[in-house]
Amino acid sequence: MLMNKDQLFITLEIINQSLQSIRENRLRTTLSILGVTIGIMAVIIVGTISQGGSKVIFSELQTFGLKSLWIFRDHNDDDPNKATRIGTGINNYDLNIIENGCCRSISLITPIVNSSKLSPYINKNGNFSKSAISGVGINYLRINNDKLTSGRNFRKDDITKNRNLIIIGSEIKQKLFPNQASVLGSTLRIESRKFTIIGIIKNKSRDFLSSIGSNSEEDINSRILIPYTTFQSMLGLKKEISLLQAESVSIENAKKAATEITNILDRHHSNKFKYRSETMAQYIETANHILRGVSVIGIIAASVSLIVGGMGIMNIMTTSVIERTREIGLRKAVGAQENHILYQFIIESIFISSIGGFLGLIIGLLGSFLIAILASFPLTPSWEMIVIALVTSIFVGVISGYYPAMRAAKMQPVTALRYD
Repeated sequence: MLMNKDQLFITLEIINQSLQSIRENRLRTTLSILGVTIGIMAVIIVGTISQGGSKVIFSELQTFGLKSLWIFRDHNDDDPNKATRIGTGINNYDLNIIENGCCRSISLITPIVNSSKLSPYINKNGNFSKSAISGVGINYLRINNDKLTSGRNFRKDDITKNRNLIIIGSEIKQKLFPNQASVLGSTLRIESRKFTIIGIIKNKSRDFLSSIGSNSEEDINSRILIPYTTFQSMLGLKKEISLLQAESVSIENAKKAATEITNILDRHHSNKFKYRSETMAQYIETANHILRGVSVIGIIAASVSLIVGGMGIMNIMTTSVIERTREIGLRKAVGAQENHILYQFIIESIFISSIGGFLGLIIGLLGSFLIAILASFPLTPSWEMIVIALVTSIFVGVISGYYPAMRAAKMQPVTALRYD
């Protein structure tokens, strides 16, 4: 509904009077603006760090495969009278059953064979590099979100024929082939057996995990992958698998997928072994829980600043009402309505809080970018956080100005005119 000329004139006059009042009380207005500015700045910085940190952690967790889960034997049996059984409790027959569609919650699965029996050093013409050697299947790279900078993945024939093929991490290539453009087709030696390089794994970044004490950055880029059947033959294993890594159809189904696999293993081995599972969903939830806690603490701290800013606005508006009591009485005596007085004081509050909000937004954004540069993390504010900050600043203005505005609007003209 459009305003008529009289309504438009009254509205513009109310806005003009509000701005004039703000100009006449520059010092108090500035202090109130400063309180809101600090609060909004804190909200922006805390929100940016929280969201940016969440993205950093989430992106690094993606290097493990967000829908990944791991199943392995649990050697910590609670029953002291139970006979100790030798072996991993997982074999190629178990893998075959699971691969043939036993479990609806699983989209991909790979065996992983690890061992400390072999030397962790690989040899290239007398040059050595220490690495983590794993025997894997054809789905390993897909489940772990690994990409190849060159070469190819293992094929089914490579697995069934126990071929001596190898996929190496970027750090291995850098150490053993620093001046060689292409290393595909080159050979490496693991103990007495020669392997032909067929692929190079793209470098993965886990800077945050490394910064909190994890050595995963070095390990992840120094991997050595060979067909799990080849590794089994090297170790003399009777088709034993160290653990299974699977990808669930969704993050939400990861726990269900782990239960399905565990149930299959229990049935095949007649409950002779105890199994344990881990899912990336658990780590994601833990990370989110920590970040939510940090965010809540930060928001509470920022809210204190906003409350202080709101109290400042309420103080300046209450003082303004007292100082302008005779003016309010005179305006009401010549026909000003209660809602006109109410709107004027609320508009003053909104102006003060909006200016503080915009200044807090600008300083908060600059502070966020500065922290991002110093911390070397991609901390980018979201539009949602910006909108929330601005809406919050206006809300603070309305709430803080409402009581003084109502007090002014309810004044009786005769009483106000007699105020000294």
